[in-house]
Amino acid sequence: MWFWFSLIALFCWSGSDLFSKLGCADKSDKYSHYKMVTAVGVVMGLHALYSIFVGGVEVTGSAILRYLPVSALYIVSMAIGYIGLRYIELSISSPICNSSGAIVAVICLITGQTLAVPQYIAVALVCIAVIALGFVEANEDDELRALRQEKSNYKYSKSALAIVLPLIYCLLDALGTFADSIVLETLDEDVANTAYELTFLICGIVAFIYVKFIKKQKYFPKKEVPKYAGAIFETAGQFAYIYALADSEHVAMAAPIISAYCLLSVVWGRIFIKEKLSWKHYLTIAIAIVGIVILGLYDA
Repeated sequence: MWFWFSLIALFCWSGSDLFSKLGCADKSDKYSHYKMVTAVGVVMGLHALYSIFVGGVEVTGSAILRYLPVSALYIVSMAIGYIGLRYIELSISSPICNSSGAIVAVICLITGQTLAVPQYIAVALVCIAVIALGFVEANEDDELRALRQEKSNYKYSKSALAIVLPLIYCLLDALGTFADSIVLETLDEDVANTAYELTFLICGIVAFIYVKFIKKQKYFPKKEVPKYAGAIFETAGQFAYIYALADSEHVAMAAPIISAYCLLSVVWGRIFIKEKLSWKHYLTIAIAIVGIVILGLYDA
């Protein structure tokens, strides 16, 4: 089931990428990333309460503390990602951020996890595609970049932020994923997911208090809709992600597949945000699809 949970996480998180981008794109709102954290906290909090009072999940304070290091890595990386979405094209930030899947795969292989030859090839294809997509942007000519953005709904300038923020996200997320796979060997998946959601709820409440009562900022319901749509996709993706990583024998394969959601994000960016793509973008997407198909067929 790890493969199907990985695909569900891939699709859900690509949707979260899109709506989070739409929700954080207003550069005039300096606190959009805090509002995004609040939105995710609210949705995850509601799901956590459902899991506890309807699903019967028993979460203790010790379980929350036990999972706290993993939660902290994920939440900080996501907050940094939301900041980046204000300044960077979704088609560019997402691939660099999700090079974390490649890092996780390497860590797992170094620490003793073994794969069959076709699986090594497939993991390599997915990792190469994800990383290559980031390099496509880094080496793109400024005039070509401007031409590619000509019909886009948003305009961006090339800067250090385009690389630094996604790289920080990438490293923190990779550490979180690897730590997650270890913790889930001794902690129930439902308990871990609920503990994470409750932690995010607390962060969401803190972010709301900071924006609303300390910074005296207003919330406009219409502008918050994309954020909450992104939060719903994020929560669904996190649920599938936990179950995908719970199969510790397949983490080295699951992590690259899930990280490939950035490639689907590129497609959504092209369709809905009008971020025009080059043949190089499409090539990287095709390479990743080949790798994912190989992993799926091998696991069938």
